[in-house]
Order: sequence, then structure tokens, then C-alpha cells
Amino acid sequence: MTGARSKAYNPCMRAPPLPFRLLPAALALACSCPWAQAAAPRIDAPAPLEALLQRHLQLETPRDEAERQALQTRLAREGRQLLATEGYFDPGLELEGENLEDLVLRVGPGSRARIREIRIHIDGLVPETRRQELLEAWPLKPGLPFRQADWTQAKEQLLQALLERDYPAARITHSQAEVDADSGQVVLEVTAHSGPAYRFGELKLDGLLRYKPDLVERYNTQVEPGDPYEEGRLQTLQTRLENTPYFNSVSVRIDPDAAEPGPDGSLTAPVRIRLRERQPHQLGLGAGLSSNTGARVEMNYRSADLFRKAWQLNSGIRLEQLKQSAYADIFLPPTRDQSQYAFGVLFERSDIQNLKLQTQSLGISRTRQQGSVDLSLNLGYIEEKQTPQDMESRHTRALTFNSIWTWQPFRGQIERVEGYSSQVQLGGSIKPVSDQNFVRLYGKHQHSLALGSRNTLSLRAEGGIILAPSRQGIPQNFLFRAGGTQSVRGYSYQSLGVQEGQAVLGGRYLTTLSAELTHWLADSPWGIAAFVDAGNAGDDKKTFKLKTGYGLGARWKSPAGPLGVDIAYGDSWHLHFALALPF
Repeated sequence: MTGARSKAYNPCMRAPPLPFRLLPAALALACSCPWAQAAAPRIDAPAPLEALLQRHLQLETPRDEAERQALQTRLAREGRQLLATEGYFDPGLELEGENLEDLVLRVGPGSRARIREIRIHIDGLVPETRRQELLEAWPLKPGLPFRQADWTQAKEQLLQALLERDYPAARITHSQAEVDADSGQVVLEVTAHSGPAYRFGELKLDGLLRYKPDLVERYNTQVEPGDPYEEGRLQTLQTRLENTPYFNSVSVRIDPDAAEPGPDGSLTAPVRIRLRERQPHQLGLGAGLSSNTGARVEMNYRSADLFRKAWQLNSGIRLEQLKQSAYADIFLPPTRDQSQYAFGVLFERSDIQNLKLQTQSLGISRTRQQGSVDLSLNLGYIEEKQTPQDMESRHTRALTFNSIWTWQPFRGQIERVEGYSSQVQLGGSIKPVSDQNFVRLYGKHQHSLALGSRNTLSLRAEGGIILAPSRQGIPQNFLFRAGGTQSVRGYSYQSLGVQEGQAVLGGRYLTTLSAELTHWLADSPWGIAAFVDAGNAGDDKKTFKLKTGYGLGARWKSPAGPLGVDIAYGDSWHLHFALALPF
């Protein structure tokens, strides 16, 4: 018993686990099989064709001569089919090599076929001018190299041109590419049938429960009964309805099954709009942190159907460390000329740069969007109580008129790295409805330029001037202060202005300039920025001097747009950032 127990316990005598016992045999088998070490055949062809063949051909290493012959046959067949799509109809493909472990597929593409003739037939009641437009827009011309992808794209382009305007039932009825491999020439032939021309009929609405049909018609500036069919108009109307707060989903299509023939041979089809209404009431909570005004919490209540009139209410309370506000704005549905009227009230108090402000204001506005330009006309009344530190309070009031022009050519394109936006404001007030006569001019321009694939240069310029005998009697909301995020970094928020005791007040002049270069890391949403800002706000042109700040920052391409954190030096080191979180 003792000897048996000792033998069983001896680790040197214990058999290894099963996988380790099989490992030497597997290694020996691998070494004895020549194809286990062999590489797949490589391809010797001109660069563009090599990439095509490498991407689509299945390359295998043959184990014997029979498999080599089968591989040669398959690669030759499949290779010719691939090269034919690029216009090479008589290529040579040979699998060469003295042994099975070092094979090369040598490709001689031969001459490339070119287009000799193009025959385009458009059947149907298509006006001759439209027919000529389609023929002139055909991208393939005689003499060009033939490619299957170009041929397919040209046919799709011809069909799409018919489908997008007048002929939503168009189709390709025949297409053929006649190839003469000996001469290397191709004759292309395509026939498109337009089908009947369509016109817009009446709007048919499905899914309206809470709102009246008049609401949809207010947003419709594109689709009028009797107009020729255009797919782009339907898409524009659908997008406009989707962007309202009234609907979760929108589908705008013609109904060809209900089309009626007209005297000119066209069909008039009703436009069917299928809608799913959105819950009209929303309550939102949020928190944020900004280097300008500190931490904040806010509550927002929105309604898309105030008083059951489809009026939009946007109201809320925002509590920040340096500023607190309560507001309520009401937006009416657009009028027939696409103008939108709004009115609202605002109560706000702040304590920034030793200046306490208490403000009450109300106003009415009219906004109209024309392409990339928004024009807003505003009439407002404001009362303000100003209390600089260690000084007596004073009150101002003003009934003001203000006009704002905003250019946004790339509205909504968050990912676009190039583009610009500009804004110009002109406003003012007069006595006796205000404490001071003044005219206010303000402008701002932002421009982004792409420098290569991973660098972006952002430029910003801002300026303002108030024409008035003095700044006294003008509400701070219309005067200018500078400093902080989106202004002159390296200085505290609104720390640049008119020094009055311990407080900084607004002045009649403003200038800010900024240049920022961002380098985006490869395959990453992160970037590194370097910037220089310069600017100031004041009340005396003779002593007006620009303050300069500069620094570095980190950028992140978030789903909501670029976010950034900056460290900047001006009068001292400052950290600039803004972050908001809804919940």
C-alpha cells in the first residue's frame, strides 16, 4: 500500500493532460504537411485591377497538380468576369510557379474597350424640350472607357430624372451593352418609358385627431392642386411637418390608385399625408455647469396645443449661481406667407462682476425665414434696476424696436466643417417712451475653413456701437460687455466693460476677434485646439484698447455638436467650458 501510494503521488511519473499529449503529434503533422506552411497565390496586375481582383477572388493554395488546374480554370473564369466590368474583355490570366507553395496569378488585362455609340430611346408623351434635357444630361459620351458601374449609374440617373419630375411611374424597359471584343468597342442602348405625366391633386389627411386640417395647410407652400408633380416638393412638405412639435411621424405621397385623367393626357393624383400626432405636453428637467454663470438647474414646460389652438408654449425656470430667470413665450402657427408671430415675458435677476440687475420685459416678434436668411422684427418693453456694489440703485426703462437678419446657409448640418453664419441687428428707442434716445448697431460673423482632412480653422468677428449722447438711461441688456466663453477667453465672464466703483457695467462700443485652429485625431471624435482671442467693451473711443487672451483646448464631436474645454491666459489663467445634461 505504501509503495502504490508513493508511485501514484510522484509528479514525475504523472501522465500529462490530454491536450498536451496530443500537441507533439499535431506539431509533427503540421511540419510533415507542405501545404500547412504555404501562402495563397499572389496577384501580379496593374494597381487598380489588382485591388479589384484581390477583393473579390477567393485565393486558395492547391495541394496537388489536379487542384492547381482546377484553381487555374476557376480564377481565369471569375477573373475575366471581374475585368469585364472594368471594360477589359480579352484579358489573359495565368497561374504561374514552379511549385505549389509559390504561385503567382499574372494578369494581362489587354486593351480597354471604349464606347463607340449610344442609343437612348425615351418612350411616352415627353415634350421635346424635356427630352433634349435628358439626352444632354446623359453622362457617358462616345470615346470614354466602358465601365459597368458607370453604365449602371447612367441608367439610374436617367430614370431618376424622370421619376423626380412629372413621371413618377417611369421605368427602364430595355438596356443592352453590345461588346465587340475584337475591336474593343461597345454600343450602349437603353429605352426608358416615361408613363403618364402626373399633377398634384387635393391634399388628403389621415391621422388628425387633435388638430384641424388648417394647421397642415399653414405649413404647405410647395404642393398646390394642378401643379406638375415634383418629388422634391413632397419631400420639402414632409420635412417641414416633421420639424414641427405637432407630429411624431409624417408620410407625404401621391395616391396613383385614385388618379383621374385630365384632358391633356396627364393624371391628377391626390396627395395623401399620413400623420401621427405627438403628445402635446412635455415637462423637462435639466442641470448644467458653465464657466460663465456657474452651476444651474432648470425646469421647462412645453405645450404644442395651448388653449386648444395649436399655440406653442415654452416656459421655464432656470436657477444659476450668477443668474436666475423665469420666462414664458407663446408661438403662433405660421401665417399663409410663412410669418410666425410670438410674444412673451421674462423676469431675470443677476449678480455678475459686482453689478446686480433686476429685469422685467415683455415683447412681441414677427419672424420669417426665406431660404437661408431669417428676418425677425421685435417690439419690446423693458424695465431694469441696476445696483453696482457700494452704490445706489438706479432704474431705466425703454420701449425698443429691433430688427435682426441672420444668415445660416448650412442650417442643421452639424457635421459640416466648412461654412459660415452671420447676424446683423439694428434697433433703438426714443423719448418719452424711454429714458434715452439711442440707436444700436450690432454684427457678428463666424467662419469655418477646412485645412486638409483633419484640421479646421475657425474665425469669429463681433462688433457693436450705440449712437447716443451717453450710456446713462440705456438698459444694460442693450449695452456691451465682453469676456468669457464665446467672447474673449482668458478673462472672466463680462469682466471687460466700464469700471464704475467695484462693478463692471456695459459700454457703447464692442469689438471681439477670435482665431482657432483645431487638429482632429485620426479615427477619433477628439481634437486639440489652439486659439487667440482679442476684444474689449468700453465707453470711450479714445481709450479703447483690445485685450488679448490665448490658450489650448480639447474638442469632442458629440451628437449635439462640438463640445470644448479651454484653458486660457489673459489677465490670469481661466478655465472655460459649458456642459448641460437633460434628465
